[in-house]
Amino acid sequence: MGEIRPNPRQPRQVFDEDELDELIGSIKEVGLLQPVVVRPLPTAEDGSKFELVMGERRLRATKAAGLATIPAIVRKTETHDLLRDALLENLHRAQLNPLEEAAAYQQMLEDFGCTQEELSVRIKRSRPQISNTIRLLRLPAPVQRRVAAGVLSAGHARALLMLTDPVEQERLAQRIVAENLSVRAVEEIVSMGTKPERPSRSRTAREPSPRAQALSRGFSDALDTRVNVTMGRKKGKITIEFASGDDLERILTVMRTGVDPEIDI
Repeated sequence: MGEIRPNPRQPRQVFDEDELDELIGSIKEVGLLQPVVVRPLPTAEDGSKFELVMGERRLRATKAAGLATIPAIVRKTETHDLLRDALLENLHRAQLNPLEEAAAYQQMLEDFGCTQEELSVRIKRSRPQISNTIRLLRLPAPVQRRVAAGVLSAGHARALLMLTDPVEQERLAQRIVAENLSVRAVEEIVSMGTKPERPSRSRTAREPSPRAQALSRGFSDALDTRVNVTMGRKKGKITIEFASGDDLERILTVMRTGVDPEIDI
């Protein structure tokens, strides 16, 4: 086991101690049931003969259990595929927190020099999901720490991104934790805080229909921006917001290529 060195591009940074202790106990009792995946190393300064591709938690637990060997599958893997394989393993096991997932997506975009659309094909994730996850990296560091720790959900984090002021984002994040607010409640708070004052005659305006609200959420997810759909008895209106000329071109590109079929609109 000393001949295996960790995957240097492992996206997962947080390992639950209780789950790790449980795995250590299982390994001591019945052994490791699922082998790790390694790739051979031609030469390594540290004397390692193999590099881990998948199975970081299993490798750690086996070492902690005091075993001298570990079952492993040796597979040739290119260096640029190390992150992809480790990411896919963790995604399939739902073991990455949202920030680790976002950082892994961003690193893959930079390493592969590809677009989000191309990355979605490589890892079998929808483009809006990749885009919305990467956006979490824009949050202030204190808010990111809460997301990484599981105190705030990814849904809470996406709602906070509707605010442009980092101070307001952090203040609302503290309120979410203190009052145990739901994602829907946070969305309503943000919406009320960002809507301009309307003339008094608008007080009698009707509440948006469930269909209009569903369409607004669906288009917002698909276009990765705020979209508002209003429906009247005879006509309606769709309002799409964009931050800059580049953002407008991005939205137009998405519209030309078609809305992702996974988005419910």
